[in-house]
Parts: sequence; C-alpha cells; structure tokens
Amino acid sequence: MAKPLVRSFTIGKEAVKIPAIGLGTWQSPKGEVRNAVSVAIKAGYRHIDCAAIYGNEAEVADGIKDSGVDRKQLWLTSKLWNTHHSPDKVEPALDASLKRLGTDYLDLYLIHWPVAFKDAPSKQRPDQKIVLDDALTKDPMPTWRAMEELVKKGKVKYIGISNFTIEKAQKLYDAATIKPTFNQVELNPACAQPELLAWAKKTGIILEAYSPLGSTGAVYRDDPVFRDIAKEHGVDPANILISWQVERGCVVLPKSVTPSRIISNFIDVKLKPEELAKIDEYVLTLPQVRQVDPSKGWGVKIFDDSVLDEKAKL
Repeated sequence: MAKPLVRSFTIGKEAVKIPAIGLGTWQSPKGEVRNAVSVAIKAGYRHIDCAAIYGNEAEVADGIKDSGVDRKQLWLTSKLWNTHHSPDKVEPALDASLKRLGTDYLDLYLIHWPVAFKDAPSKQRPDQKIVLDDALTKDPMPTWRAMEELVKKGKVKYIGISNFTIEKAQKLYDAATIKPTFNQVELNPACAQPELLAWAKKTGIILEAYSPLGSTGAVYRDDPVFRDIAKEHGVDPANILISWQVERGCVVLPKSVTPSRIISNFIDVKLKPEELAKIDEYVLTLPQVRQVDPSKGWGVKIFDDSVLDEKAKL
C-alpha cells in the first residue's frame, strides 16, 4: 500500500525539522496556483516553496486558506529577488512577500540568485535593460547582513541561499554570523551535482532540489532505468526520482498544478541499497547539463560551467 512521503530533515543540531517534500510553484500558470496549493495541503504536504518573482504569492495565500490547515502547521519559503539586494531594500521586500502571503513570518527566506541588479525590466518599464550591481554581486555580504537582521527581528526563522556554487557559498558561510542553512539548486539526473552535495553535508547545509524531474517536460520520467525501478515498486517514475533525492539527503520541490500529479508525487518509496547504487552509477554516465542558467541573459557568470560572451564584465 502506498504511503505518503512525510519524511523530514533535522536542521543542524536543532529539534526543528523541514518536510522532505514541498510543492514547488515556479512557472505554475497564474490562476491555477491557488487550487494546486489547496490540493497539496489537503493531500498531506506541509511545505510550500514560493518566491516574489514567481508572481503568485497571493494565490499561495488563498490556497492555504482554502485548505483549512493552520499556517503554523506549514513550512513556507520565499525568496529575495535580484533587484532588492541593496541592504535598505531587503526588509521592505520581505514585508511585501509577507503581506501577499498573509503571514507575519517565514520559515525560510533565500537569496534567490548570487546576482544583484541595480535595475531590471518591470511591468511598468518592460524595455528597461538589466543593470548589474557589480559590488553586491561580487560581495553579497551586505545583503546577507540585512538578511541576518530579519532573523533577529523574528520575521524569518531561517535564512539561506539559492543557486550558489561551492566557492560562493563557502565565502559567504565563512563570513556569516548567522550561517545559511539551505542552498536551493537544480538537482536531477542531468544535474546531479555530487560535489556540491558532499560539500553541503560536510558544512551542515541542506540542499533543496528544484526541477527534480528534469526541468520542463519531466524528461526522466520516461527514462528506462527509472521506469524499470518504478515498475518494481508499482509507482510512477517520478516517485523514484523524488525519493532518490530524499535518500541523498535533499529536500525535493516537484512542481505541478494537476491535482492527480500533485497527489501522486507525494507517494513515498523506500529504495533498496542496490537500487540507489544503480541510480548513482547510472547518473555518472549521463551528460551533466544545466537547464536553468540565466548567465548569458544577465551578463554574469553564475556557475563554474556557465558560458558567456567575452565582453561580459563579471
């Protein structure tokens, strides 16, 4: 009989736990997020991942209300967008997210990207070009100090980072007073990042996996290796992909607005040691290619393997 994926991870030496699976809301169509969140929570999810730039925090709030579950029983994450890295903009950005989400605190607030903008396109100014803040991109510590203040004020329980490489994360970690507890990154068979995972475990940071099924299109649901293991357990290949990340020690954030898929993704699968070994060995044979890398569009090298024009400044 299928069991719900209610496993969790303990944060550091504390007794606080984060649910191992959360509903991702990135690229979810507007008008469908409210129902998706409500369906997820009613199915047993207790973790919702969102961000200011997704433009759907108000829908997330409505979905939580529709679910009938008290907000205090949920883990809510949101993220600071690139245009608000200036220290004086960090708290107002959080306050705006809190208002849209209908809550007075977040469980986790992340720096969305290790890139700061002085200016960027908006609804009011769609033709505005991206203007990098070179100083805050090279040194995010002023932004991080403002994030630390949010914890001290009780507006945020934990703070973390997203899309940070080992080098960038280590530099921030060493200088931080309140250490980052999470790094949310792309993790799937084609972007397994074993070195980053090993470093995170050594450092005490929990990785969160976005695009766990292979980004748009869920390409690895049709992969014969995952399909065969799924057949042995009588589940969908997506469940194997999700459970593999949990077994690696990662929080997983599958995204869907389809009720049947949301419910199906919440099935737990305890993989056998030999199945885990098979997956780990197979992944090493795959070309490792990121599906999410805005480096070219932003004119800044975000990852070690990012490709830029020679004229890019950073």
